[in-house]
Amino acid sequence: MLKRHFIFAVTTLAVLSGCASGPRPVSVADTLAAQPRLSTLNSLVAKAGLGDTLKGSGPFTVFAPSNEAFAKVPASTLAALANDPAKLKAVLTYHVLPGQVMAADVKNGNSKTVNGANLALSRAGEFVTVEDAMVQTPDIAATNGVVHIVDSVLMPPPAGR
Repeated sequence: MLKRHFIFAVTTLAVLSGCASGPRPVSVADTLAAQPRLSTLNSLVAKAGLGDTLKGSGPFTVFAPSNEAFAKVPASTLAALANDPAKLKAVLTYHVLPGQVMAADVKNGNSKTVNGANLALSRAGEFVTVEDAMVQTPDIAATNGVVHIVDSVLMPPPAGR
């Protein structure tokens, strides 16, 4: 009888500890939506119709500009992007790499983005930069990739360059 209670207690503890292991990863789109400091990006992703894509199988690596990063962009530029779905989509997909790249795996050099342009990545110790943006919060896990919060909005080069 004592042995049965012991086994029950150990089994219950194992099940409960599995349930209390913290929040489960969700899709990249849901990860963006869950971060209050990414609310501007989240609304632009929805406006561009990229939410379903970022809920897809991926994997994706997203360099996600914080609200503070968007605050540095001139209001007229943001308004123009919001009114031009093609340009908005081009800017947003410039922040996305196909595949999953954790901060520790960043190699110095160019990587092709989802929009087809190259993005300069660099790592020095714990510091990761993307073009002129610094990764502030790396490696936010998602079921279909990873999100890195950056301090600047990246603008793709003009088409044809």
